[in-house]
Amino acid sequence: MDFDLIILGSGPGGYVAAIRASQLGLKTAIVEKENLGGVCLNWGCIPTKALLKSAEVLQNIESAKNYGITINGEIVADFEKIIQRSRKIALQMSKGIEALLKKNNVTVINGFGYITDNNTITVTSEEGTKPYSFTNMIIATGARAKELPFLKIDSKKVIGYKEALNLSSLPESLTIIGSGAIGVEMAYFYASLGTKISLVEALPHILPNEDKDVAEQIDRTLKKLKVKTFADCKIISVDTESVCKIVLETEKGVQEITSEVILSAVGITANIESIGLENVNISTEFNKIKVDTCYRTNVSNIFAIGDVINTPALAHVASAEALACVEFMVHQKTPSINYAQIPSCIYTKPEVATMGMTEKMAEKMNKEVDISIFPLAALGKATAIGMREGFVKLIFERKSNKLLGATLVGASVTEMLGEIGLALKLDATAIDILHTVHAHPTISESIMEAAAMNLGEAVHI
Repeated sequence: MDFDLIILGSGPGGYVAAIRASQLGLKTAIVEKENLGGVCLNWGCIPTKALLKSAEVLQNIESAKNYGITINGEIVADFEKIIQRSRKIALQMSKGIEALLKKNNVTVINGFGYITDNNTITVTSEEGTKPYSFTNMIIATGARAKELPFLKIDSKKVIGYKEALNLSSLPESLTIIGSGAIGVEMAYFYASLGTKISLVEALPHILPNEDKDVAEQIDRTLKKLKVKTFADCKIISVDTESVCKIVLETEKGVQEITSEVILSAVGITANIESIGLENVNISTEFNKIKVDTCYRTNVSNIFAIGDVINTPALAHVASAEALACVEFMVHQKTPSINYAQIPSCIYTKPEVATMGMTEKMAEKMNKEVDISIFPLAALGKATAIGMREGFVKLIFERKSNKLLGATLVGASVTEMLGEIGLALKLDATAIDILHTVHAHPTISESIMEAAAMNLGEAVHI
C-alpha cells in the first residue's frame, strides 16, 4: 500500500485527522483539489470573521462621540481593502495548515480524488492522473452552498456565500434569502458598510433555530442598521433579468423587493457526488454518507466525518470527529462526542452563543426545567463598555438543578462558551456555578448572576 491512510478533503475535519493519524504512526496523505483548509479557512469561519471585524471597527469609529472622542474628517470604508484583508488572512491561514502538515510528515496530493475500489483512489490534476493505494480512507469533502430550484447561483446576479466574501465592489442593495447564521452575519456586514439589505425568511422568525427572544434581539440590531426583515413569507416569483426582483407573499399581503444582487443563504449540501462512492457501494441517506458510531461506512476500511455525515455541520464538530475517528482506527477507542452539547456561535453584534438545551428544545421535549434570564444591562462591565444589549439564559433541570444548556446574547459571549461547556460536561448545578467566584467586572459574571437568579439569591437585579 502507498499509504496507511488517505484523507479526501483538507478542511477542519480532514487536516486534523491527517495530523493526528501521522502523530500516531500512520503513513498519511491528504488529497485536496483547492487551497488547504477547506471552506472554513478559505471561504467560511475565518474570512467572515475578518470582514465582520472591519464592520465592528467602522461602527466603533462612528460611535466614538459616545465615548468622548471627536473624529475630524471623513470616515471612509474602503470595500476593496476590506475584502483584500480578509483574503490575505485566509491565505495566511491556509499556508499555516500547509506548514503543519509538512511538520507532521503528511503527504499533500493536489488534485481531484476519485475512489476506484476499496483500496485505491485516483487523483487527477494538471499533471495528469495517478492512482494511490490505501489501507484506510476518511472522506471529509465538506459541503457547498445549497441552491433553491428556482434560484440558481450564477455568481453575478445570484451569489452564494463564497461570492459574497469576494465581491469586486460594494453593492448598493442586496436581498438575502435565508436568515440562519450566514444570512444574518452577511446582513450585519453589508448593512454596516451602507448596503440596503432585505432579509427574507420562510419560517416564523429570523434565526429560526434559535429561541424567539434571541431572534427578536438580533432583529432589533439589524433594524438599527436599516435592514428590512421579512419572516413567515413565501417567495412567489424571482426575476433577475435586469434588476433583481422578488415577489413575496407575506402576512401583510404581496410585497415586491428589488435589489442589485441576491445572496442565497439557505443552507448547504454535502459534497458526495462524483467522488466514486458508487464504485464501492457506500450507503447514503438524504444526500449524506451513512456511518456507524465510529464514523465507519458500510465499507469497513472507509470512514466519513464532517459535513458529509448527518451530524451538526460545524467546523469544530468535524475536528472533534476527526480526532475520534483516528483514535478508533488506531486504538479501537470508542468515540464519545456528546452531540447534545455542541457549541454554536453567530458573530453579529451582539453575538449569539448557544450550547446544550435551549428553551425551544425544552418546550418540544416537555422537559421540566427552570429558566433564568439575566440581562446584560444590569452588569457594570456591559455599561462601562457601552454594550448593554443582550442577556444570559440558563436552563436547569427542575429536579436536580443541573445545568442543561445556555443561550448567551451580548458582547463577546462566544468566548464564554468554555465555562458553559465545562459545566455541562461535569453536570454542574446552579450552586456549583454560583459558588465559583467570577472576576469583576466581566461580561462572564452574567453566568454566575443567572445561576443566582435560579436559586433566588440574585443581588444585582
